[in-house]
Amino acid sequence: MKKTFLISAVVMLLLVVVGQSVMAYSDTKGDPNEAKIAELQKQGIISTSKDNKFKPKDKLTYAEGVTLIVKGLGINIDNMRFIKQPLASDYFTGVRDNAWYADAFIIAHLNGLDIPKDVNPAAPLTREEYAHILFRAMMTKGEFAFIEIYVQIKDEADVAPVYMESIQKLLISKIAQLDSKQNFNPQSIMTRGEGAGWLHDAIRFVKENIVKPEPGEGAQPFPLYDPAITIDAVNEEVNKVTITAQAPHPGYGMRISSITFDGDQAILNIEPLYPQKDMMYPQVLTEVKVVTFVAKSYKPVLNEAAASMNDTTSSDDSAAVSQ
Repeated sequence: MKKTFLISAVVMLLLVVVGQSVMAYSDTKGDPNEAKIAELQKQGIISTSKDNKFKPKDKLTYAEGVTLIVKGLGINIDNMRFIKQPLASDYFTGVRDNAWYADAFIIAHLNGLDIPKDVNPAAPLTREEYAHILFRAMMTKGEFAFIEIYVQIKDEADVAPVYMESIQKLLISKIAQLDSKQNFNPQSIMTRGEGAGWLHDAIRFVKENIVKPEPGEGAQPFPLYDPAITIDAVNEEVNKVTITAQAPHPGYGMRISSITFDGDQAILNIEPLYPQKDMMYPQVLTEVKVVTFVAKSYKPVLNEAAASMNDTTSSDDSAAVSQ
């Protein structure tokens, strides 16, 4: 008998309890991000504190920043299926399961926001760290067509290479800016006011620039092939399952639409993500992948349609599994 399990993300606390009467903060007047902070407050993304202060000049911690981004961009795990409730301690060594920000870290991890496993939630975020998490969060909302330019940054040597693409995209989209000397100051600590300002502009960018499908666009042929499943243990109860496949070029992607459970099998239902229209891509074979988490008591397998992605030259119609 097939069963589908769904966990809905619990609405979380952002800095303070949401739902209090809206009252302008007493300490944001004259701040460069005053209007943006007020708009986020109006939208219920941030809320009036008991002392009626936002503290825009204070350092933005990982706990605050991750929660702010997850809440502001409406990121969730509503479409992910689990056979046990995911806990923050499954993915992070320093995030308590009962912490007010725990759900935000779970959602961030499962959506690929690239939070370090050993993160200290109380540590302040640097500008490059916040830029990277924010950009990764934006990419969970859909496809975007960015202008193909490279912004010259005077202190580029100080930017960690892993963060450069995220910073470039935020600069191109005018969400982040260089200072008067054309420096990004990647190691500087992010302030609460600036973090709110970037989030405000990221929300607007997503709404105005997401690439929508053409009206009446019909079904497209399945473009992926040669799927493989790799299984890695997360803990004593859960496995990390990585699905890889080959695509015609880098414009394609892949996602897990759902997971159904049949006996001792976890059936992974795969869907392709198609290239943006009017974009040029190098015609080279590209590996795409997607990650999910499944209890060790179940064997991950691909659904029949996904398993048929195998190369037509192969006589084996089942997905390869390595462990």
